[in-house]
Amino acid sequence: MPNKIKQTDIEPSIKDITKLYSILNEEEKQLLLDNHSTHVYKKNDIIYHEGEKPTGLLCLGTGKIKIFKEGVGKREQIVRMVTAPDFIGYRALFAEDLHIASSEVIEPCTIYHVPKNIIYKLMKNNSALSMTFIRSFATELGFARYRTVTLTQKHIRGRLAESLCVLKDIYGYEEDDCTLSVYLSREDLANFSNMTTSNAIRTLSTFVNEKVLAVNGRIIKILDAERLERISKLG
Repeated sequence: MPNKIKQTDIEPSIKDITKLYSILNEEEKQLLLDNHSTHVYKKNDIIYHEGEKPTGLLCLGTGKIKIFKEGVGKREQIVRMVTAPDFIGYRALFAEDLHIASSEVIEPCTIYHVPKNIIYKLMKNNSALSMTFIRSFATELGFARYRTVTLTQKHIRGRLAESLCVLKDIYGYEEDDCTLSVYLSREDLANFSNMTTSNAIRTLSTFVNEKVLAVNGRIIKILDAERLERISKLG
C-alpha cells in the first residue's frame, strides 16, 4: 500500500462490508478484525498503479473508484467503475500477478486492507467466502466480455447511452430519482465510453436537445430513461 495512505479509526468499519464479514463465523470474524487496516483516500488519489504487486485484499467501504488502463499515447480506458461495498485489485491478488490496471478515487473513500495470508487462511476454511469471490469474478468477467463487444460495435450514440445506463445501474440516482449519483468529467465519461472527449461533449449536447438528458457541468439528469435504454440497445 502506498505510504500516503493514512490509517483512521472513523466509521464505518469492516463489519459494514457485508459481502465479506457476514459469511464468517465468530472466530473468523475476530481474525479479520485483528488483522486488517483501515485507510482513507482523497479525490484523485491513486490506490494502486499498473505493474504494482498486491499485498492483500482491498475492500471498498465508502466512496467511488475508477479502474483504468493506459493505452496508446497514454490515453486512459476506464474498464470498471466501483462503488461500495465491493472488492478491487483482487484479480492480481488471486492470480499472484501484478496489477494490469490502475485505480483512482473519484469520490473520497474508505478502504480496508486484509493481508494476503489472512484472506487465504479464511478462504481455506470457509467455502462460502471462496464462492463469494468466484461469483464476483464470474460477474465481472461477464460484464467485461459484454462491454468488449458493445464498445467496439456500437455507434457513438449507443456507446454513450449504454455508459450512462451502466452508471445508473452501479450508482443509482440522487433523491430526485433522475440525477446520476456520480459526477464524472467529460474526459472520464469519454474514457468509459471508448470515444474522444469532443465526441462525448457533442453527443451529450445532442441528448440534451432531444430532451433525453439535462446537463449542468458534471451533473447529469436522465429525463427519459426508456429512450436512453432504446438508444443503447439500438447501438
